[in-house]
Amino acid sequence: MPSTSFLSTTIPYVNAYPHLGHALEYVQSDAYVRHMRRSGVDTFFVSGSDENSLKNVLAAERLGITTRELVDTNVQRFTHLLELLDVDLSYFIRTSVDPDHIDGATEFWRRMESAGDIYAKEYEGLYCVGCEQFYAESELVDGLCPEHHTRPELVREQNYFFRLSRYQDRILAAIENGELSIVPASRANEVISFVRSGLADISISRSRRRARDWGITVPGDPEQVMYVWIDALTNYTNALGWSRDDERFRRYWTEATRRVHVVGKGVIRFHAVYWPAMLMSAGLPIPTDIVVHGYITLSGQKISKSLGNVIDPTELVQQFGTDAVRYFLLADFSPFGDGDFSEERLISRYNGDLANGLGNLVSRVASMMNRYRGGVVPAAGPVGDPERELVDQLRSSSRAMAEAMERYDHREAAARVWDLVRRTNAYVDERAPWHLAKAAGENEESAALLDTTLHHLAGTIQQLATMIAPFLPGASERIAQAWGIDRGAADPTVAGDPAAAGLPDLTGRRIEKPPTLFPRIEV
Repeated sequence: MPSTSFLSTTIPYVNAYPHLGHALEYVQSDAYVRHMRRSGVDTFFVSGSDENSLKNVLAAERLGITTRELVDTNVQRFTHLLELLDVDLSYFIRTSVDPDHIDGATEFWRRMESAGDIYAKEYEGLYCVGCEQFYAESELVDGLCPEHHTRPELVREQNYFFRLSRYQDRILAAIENGELSIVPASRANEVISFVRSGLADISISRSRRRARDWGITVPGDPEQVMYVWIDALTNYTNALGWSRDDERFRRYWTEATRRVHVVGKGVIRFHAVYWPAMLMSAGLPIPTDIVVHGYITLSGQKISKSLGNVIDPTELVQQFGTDAVRYFLLADFSPFGDGDFSEERLISRYNGDLANGLGNLVSRVASMMNRYRGGVVPAAGPVGDPERELVDQLRSSSRAMAEAMERYDHREAAARVWDLVRRTNAYVDERAPWHLAKAAGENEESAALLDTTLHHLAGTIQQLATMIAPFLPGASERIAQAWGIDRGAADPTVAGDPAAAGLPDLTGRRIEKPPTLFPRIEV
């Protein structure tokens, strides 16, 4: 039986349309999942919508519609974006309507309460609605929320609290012994510093009045609803039906090799501290990996709905195409740091790497195969240094790409793939099949060398089609169809078979010329 893993995006608030930061997290997560699956790991991939937020209620009030109307409409925007970006989800969970989520969040509360970790008290604090989070005075910047640059409101009410302080030592031990891995290391150090400074108990409910009668009711207290983050964090296990003991929960959480959350740096505390403590309290396994990405910026400023500098990713895909947007986000942006968006850079990266690079290579090879050998891959003739160097690069790029993805470094992985693209284009120029074809009628040595060249090019293109699948699944499939590649099997190169990193033998296979893979974007 293959090993199993779980991977999730965060679930965004749906108080407005999606922005480019959501697209980044979606394609990052999808690339990691596709890599895992092609490695032979059965991976359950979850995303969804965070609907029980006061932000959603206030946004609906401003528009003069009900909260239900707002979230139902905006959820469609997010699911449409996921489709446009070719994100291959296993499940999309909606926190205001999914029965498994509502039941699961309620059962989670009961478990934590049974563990003696929930109590009630009067509370006063500074609350940022944008973050749905209380802040201490010391965490504010000039009295403003560090994320949204707005002044938090002073809130005083009776709330329920979670004994987060009880889990300080256990969380610290889990991070330091590797049970909970936080990537990159700088973020792990940030969390360790936060935990060591001392964990205070946290408010986990809101009065029904202040929540505008929107949210999941606290068990046994109809006047209180769950704090949105407490309800939202449980979506990860609820998507697997844990409260009704669904087989998926055992398979993809309890027995999974990895339980991975891909999150933005602004919500690391919730995922690396609060959520593991909640799981410990409920007696459930904690995540194995928290992968933290940075923000997309525009002229150095974070892209945010609340800041009003949003780039619409749906319009971007409609203008430039899925391949261009996915590739730009994965090959150009750091997986862990902030990156500034530029439409000019997107076009340059796409034209250079895809239209002029990989696309041109695939087209050249298919054309030469059809022109010189009737579209059928010949057996290899004598092999020289150029062939050995090409195969060496194929092995090196395959392994380096897989190793980078295991570290969740999609930009490094893409760079290693393009090492092979560049080397293959150089190989075409070195062997110059057009010259060999001219001499082949009178020279058996040239004919044999032409066969060798075309054989090696066909095999390399097949391997490239497999390697680009996490980044460009649509283009990978188009190449696979033209090359007659079976996409159902795991890639043994990634699955750990070093011998499989060699050149695939496609002798006798018919190669079709695919439609233009990457039409050039004209400025």
